Amino acid sequence: MNIARIDLNLLVYLDVLLRERNVTKAANQLGISQPAMSNGLKRLRALFDDPLLIRTSEGMTPTERAKELEPEVRSILVSLEKTVQPRTEFSAKDSSRVFRIMASDYAECTLIPAILSRLRNLAPNIVLDILTPSDVTFLDVEQGRVDMVINRFDSMPQSFHQKTLWYDNFSCLLSKDNPVLGSFNLDTYLQAQHVWVSKTGMGIGVGVNPADVQRLGWVDEVLKSLGKKRQITIFTRHYQAAALMAEQKDLIATVPSKLAKLQMSNNRVSIMPPPFEIPPLELKMAWSPLLQNNPAHQWMRRLITETAETLDKS
Repeated sequence: MNIARIDLNLLVYLDVLLRERNVTKAANQLGISQPAMSNGLKRLRALFDDPLLIRTSEGMTPTERAKELEPEVRSILVSLEKTVQPRTEFSAKDSSRVFRIMASDYAECTLIPAILSRLRNLAPNIVLDILTPSDVTFLDVEQGRVDMVINRFDSMPQSFHQKTLWYDNFSCLLSKDNPVLGSFNLDTYLQAQHVWVSKTGMGIGVGVNPADVQRLGWVDEVLKSLGKKRQITIFTRHYQAAALMAEQKDLIATVPSKLAKLQMSNNRVSIMPPPFEIPPLELKMAWSPLLQNNPAHQWMRRLITETAETLDKS
């Protein structure tokens, strides 16, 4: 087969078709008509001498040949993206680019304000669009619709690039009127009522089962290893909300220390070290290989990394 006679756009069509597994959705993704996409699929079937996608009761199902082609086509397109990426210098001070960043509210409260402060001086026209973990899927990141994600992750696709921004320990927030404050130890910690807060990874969250300790996270797993269990009164996915709830005299919020420090000027709460050792959390930044060599993206990643390093030392 003479490669010069192959329309490389067909590989783009195939890549999107294998992700969406729907001709209409694939056409919308590429901004072409459904008949054009259907014609593209017809040409792809002729090119590879294989049906590639077969309509079943579960929708369009890829053939074994299509499954073999999927990672190879993705690799080819990533290489092409890198090859044609402009190598011109990125001028941050002249740029008005919008960077879409998924950040947990922990990262949004502790890291994003410092990033924004630096942007005001270095790139005043750049716009940040901060998305929540529930707004974004791994597919959004893979396709480059989201520039980067900043959170702590239990798992992540191996194709993603990633960088650790910092490790953070934990602190306890509790009201200055909380009766356990005078003798804060493991026993009084367990006697108190607690706010549970966590949002790991991405996607729509589901309700928490208080009895499922493994899904409650590090704090409760450590307590389980000690043969202990805390009394959780309220579950939330927002660290700032947990900090506000800690102002109530009968609640304790165990949160990352960088977030707890934001409450240092709040005269209604005290910040105490946990009465047991909790492994630090790891805050990561991840992004698609499609954006790895984009000059603007590289500039923003450096800015975020430098900002995180500065905050981690303070």
